[in-house]
Amino acid sequence: MNKPILLSTPHMSDRELEFVKEAFETNWIAPVGPHVDAFEQEFCQVTGASHAVAVSSGTAALHLALRLVGVEPGDEVFCSTLTFIASANPITYLGAKPVFIDSDRTSWNMNPELLAEALDHRARKGKLPKAVVVVHLYGQSADIDPILKACNQYDIPLIEDAAEALGATYKGRFLGTFGRIGIYSFNGNKIITTSGGGMLVSNDLYLVSRASFLATQARDRAPHYQHSEIGYNYRLSNILAGIGRGQLRVLSERVAARRRNFEIYYQGLKNIPGIEFMPEANYGCATRWLTCLTINTEAFGANREQIRLALLEQQIESRPVWKPLHLQPIFAQCEFFGGAVAEDLFNYGLCLPSGSNLTDEDLEIVINQIKAVHYKTQKNQNSMFMVTEKVYLTT
Repeated sequence: MNKPILLSTPHMSDRELEFVKEAFETNWIAPVGPHVDAFEQEFCQVTGASHAVAVSSGTAALHLALRLVGVEPGDEVFCSTLTFIASANPITYLGAKPVFIDSDRTSWNMNPELLAEALDHRARKGKLPKAVVVVHLYGQSADIDPILKACNQYDIPLIEDAAEALGATYKGRFLGTFGRIGIYSFNGNKIITTSGGGMLVSNDLYLVSRASFLATQARDRAPHYQHSEIGYNYRLSNILAGIGRGQLRVLSERVAARRRNFEIYYQGLKNIPGIEFMPEANYGCATRWLTCLTINTEAFGANREQIRLALLEQQIESRPVWKPLHLQPIFAQCEFFGGAVAEDLFNYGLCLPSGSNLTDEDLEIVINQIKAVHYKTQKNQNSMFMVTEKVYLTT
């Protein structure tokens, strides 16, 4: 029995345990402490963000971001449709309603032209959204300049969901630092992890200070516990921040490893008909958090699901590309613009094992299994052709 090859697992270095041990030795176990402060400062140094606040998850960071830009019950928020549901759930936490925007084929991210058309359409109706949430999908940047231009035309704040894209750049600059607010995730499957955690960044010190206040149960400055507004228990623990500090030191290595995974997959599968990899837009450098491809069923000889199941039989984890949010049952009543591109990518897209701790042997096993599916279907098709031809000649 082969060992499982999973999609994206945590990859620890030799530094995290030092910081965790320090937290134990100093008894800083609470969701505050020197590691939290240092993690925020070091994160800004790495990404170029001006200010940061560490929180319990990327979802918590996005919830805070939406509240900070003034999203209220009854508002609409435009959001990428090809993404994990956590990009839209916080919109509903505030009683607002998501409106979904389709992808482009260049980056698989929000289509800037479609966003501009949707904003113009809403402007004519006198019903502009309160914010736009753009997702940087699978470690690749959306085309930020035209997206920002469309938002700025109507003075709509842009929130960058860079949960999957820490370490990726747009025109040489880290993602998450272009919009009013950027958010990141340190879930166990991300490029760096704190096991669970997130970060909110902004160039606006007031917004980050407010985020920190709200994330700490909105406790007023007083010697007693006094609260004048509703807050949340969203702060990151000092122990997890210590893990994050260790992980941050190997971020560039983790990005390089995932980009190397992609290159090995590409070289191994580029000549197989029907396979097309997620393109890398020429305006940025993707992390290749996950290596994704699409399958042309007719050319390859099998569909996406047949490949996934064949890999699963060998204990290889792969997953379909995100199901577009406008197709999710919970959002069935929400409006959307476009949709065909995201639906197409979902129907034919597959995410391959992409962890930075995969070995060359692991990658070769995945490549060979995909090739085996192709060659098996080709052989079956040829056998059927020969049988058909024989019957024809006999008759």
